[in-house]
Amino acid sequence: MNILTFDTSLDKTYVTLSSAGNILASSVIENHNEKYHSAFLIPEIVSILKSNNLSMKDINVIGTNVGPGSFTGIRACVTVARVFAQQLEIPLVGISSLEILSHLNDSDKETLVVLDARKNKYYTAIYKANEEILKPCLTDAEDLLKMNLFDYLIIADSSSHAYLSDNGVSSRIYTDKNENLGLFLNKIVFNKINSTPVDNWNWGKLKPLYLQAPPITVSNKVKV
Repeated sequence: MNILTFDTSLDKTYVTLSSAGNILASSVIENHNEKYHSAFLIPEIVSILKSNNLSMKDINVIGTNVGPGSFTGIRACVTVARVFAQQLEIPLVGISSLEILSHLNDSDKETLVVLDARKNKYYTAIYKANEEILKPCLTDAEDLLKMNLFDYLIIADSSSHAYLSDNGVSSRIYTDKNENLGLFLNKIVFNKINSTPVDNWNWGKLKPLYLQAPPITVSNKVKV
């Protein structure tokens, strides 16, 4: 089984190809020459397939990050994933960025993932091993501090880390370890596709995980 996964929702673009659970190729792309990293998604997919003498017709499963994260990044990878899966008529597995980041936990503690959602709100989720204890949700800053934070190993982004630190709570900044998050995504997709009915992963069921409305810019110009 050949699994192609990609993620443009977080800090970088991650593209990973595996076969029967073995990683064939995995790349990490950062912003380059004022171009947002998601702009390199399609060329990188083409390059990875070509270097492994494969085409999209050889792919059996697609996996992608559905968010939360960058609204532009979420739209990019979800749109590409849906088009590929529809055209190839293959399963499409959507994974939240919070579940991906939970795999950075190398301790025995449950994982609390906290990402800044702006406007004094945070995206949060709790995981125990591979089990979702609290599904991704939007949490007010004050409510976050009411949680039993010391019971968890907390994975956060830099701004969430700063807020928690100001309130005496320790956390790990996920970008500090510079991990290839694409490897986690591919592993999660492999496990899910082998442990749940394939019908669960129809491309038509996949939707971006927008936990709040995307930002809208309103023009100041007066229409006549």
